[in-house]
Amino acid sequence: MQQASRYKTEFSTAFKAFADRLGSHVSSDTGAWTIKGFIDIYKNIYTISTDTKIVSKILEIHLFPLISEFAESIGYQLVLAEKQNWYPDMSFVNTENQAIKFAVDLKTTYRLPQSPGRVNGFTLGSHGEYFKNRTSTKNIQFPYNDYTGHFCLGIIYTRVNDIEERQQHSIDDLRSIVSVVRDFQFFFCEKWQIASDRAGSGNTANIGSVTAIEDIVAGNGVFARLGEDWFDEYWMNYGLATMKKDGKIITIKRLADFVAFKGGDPNLNTPKRKRGG
Repeated sequence: MQQASRYKTEFSTAFKAFADRLGSHVSSDTGAWTIKGFIDIYKNIYTISTDTKIVSKILEIHLFPLISEFAESIGYQLVLAEKQNWYPDMSFVNTENQAIKFAVDLKTTYRLPQSPGRVNGFTLGSHGEYFKNRTSTKNIQFPYNDYTGHFCLGIIYTRVNDIEERQQHSIDDLRSIVSVVRDFQFFFCEKWQIASDRAGSGNTANIGSVTAIEDIVAGNGVFARLGEDWFDEYWMNYGLATMKKDGKIITIKRLADFVAFKGGDPNLNTPKRKRGG
């Protein structure tokens, strides 16, 4: 256990220093994304959309060579998810001790112009089969329990909304093409540290994140003072456990209710500052 903790600390420290350097790889001196669009064999450039899935995928491709080099430099083999919907995006397997594995998901989101200091939020993986049954191999690269830690490499950016998307340009116009996103902010933390107590998307079993940028960067999610064990148990029981509240039987979908149900300290169920998600 002590050895695993040492590996975890060393991995996290190295990855945080690496994440701090990534901004200069994807941004120009003005903060604009260096990716301008797609190019064809006739040297026509087609600008891209601000659609989050498109931006996220291109960022993943853009960063992959650096991440691969980084993994090798710290003595890890980089294993990518075999299928698109598998968790995690990347597994880091220690080359000298293959029992040491770290799960890293690449997560991107954009700032909300109407809510300064907040973002649209992340989904932090499923709380379904592989999360509940930690020896399961369903939709996961290695069983959940095989990982020494579960991390997020996060990217926050600003959308440039006042441009025309899907335009065609000549390669001679490359530097004048307006990038669809800008002002990247990278961070690296354990996923439980930025988790909220709310689902991340409508009909799927995804864990949501907090949305205040200050809390995300500081790892100050709703489980910050409770710890990872509370995060695990809450999301294993999310929507399943029930309790009696105000004379009614309710399904537990809020951390405050779960803490009360477990007889925990109610002062620990949220970070110190009040926030909405």
